[in-house]
Amino acid sequence: MTENILSQDVKTDVQAPAPILDNLFAETVTEVEHYTDHLFRFRITRPASFRFRSGEFVMIGLPESATGEKSVFRAYSIASPSWDETLEFFSIKVPGGPLTEHLQNIVAGDTILMRKKSTGTLVLDALLPGKRLWMISTGTGFAPFASLVRDPEAYEKFETLIATHTCRYVDELRYSQNTVAATLDDPLVGEFAANRLQLITSTTRDDHPLTGRITTLMQDGSLYRHLGIDGLDPEHDRVMICGSMAMLKDVRLLVEAAGFVEGANNKPGSFVVERAFVG
Repeated sequence: MTENILSQDVKTDVQAPAPILDNLFAETVTEVEHYTDHLFRFRITRPASFRFRSGEFVMIGLPESATGEKSVFRAYSIASPSWDETLEFFSIKVPGGPLTEHLQNIVAGDTILMRKKSTGTLVLDALLPGKRLWMISTGTGFAPFASLVRDPEAYEKFETLIATHTCRYVDELRYSQNTVAATLDDPLVGEFAANRLQLITSTTRDDHPLTGRITTLMQDGSLYRHLGIDGLDPEHDRVMICGSMAMLKDVRLLVEAAGFVEGANNKPGSFVVERAFVG
């Protein structure tokens, strides 16, 4: 059963609680929206001292009192851009999952624990200069790209941004579709994104203009024909990959075969992969 429930009972300018431990922030949930019975997003207050680069992830968890057990932390990509006053996350709901089993029940006003340090490879600094930035994702792997497409720096470094999002069903694509639509209308980023940001969605089970695994669409050329372009060019294209482990492995093999070289924060390359997962 599909849901679309938005909770906004707490103002986003609410003062967050002080850190409960030296390495933790205790933040307040300000907004929750459920898209399907296994996908939702939420926002929390942002600590005044917290800094991160768009595309990075942090470890988050719930207080022990909320779960009845010792706090469990999982890596979550920050879906909001580095300039945002609040922090957004896009999550799955895993039956029996040590964190998401409880996290899916949060409401505005609840407390989220967050470690103070952010990290990750899906950052602009890990890529060499190029003309076109590809952000290839499945499922909740779109989260770091939701951050990057809303960051003006991405448009300063690349002429075109192409985000792909593949899910099983059409209703699972709403987060990426809503995010890109809001980005194009945003007073800060909209002028940069206009005519330069493209979202390509595909499904593996529902009928859709593009159906099939993203690796299949890349291999048979459907993705590129849909865009009216030739294939990937390691001289001008840069690629970021985030999603299921199988997709990461397969797309990595495809881009490496095309001549792309993996980058890192200390050695930029032509593609990067994120290996942090939630559950």
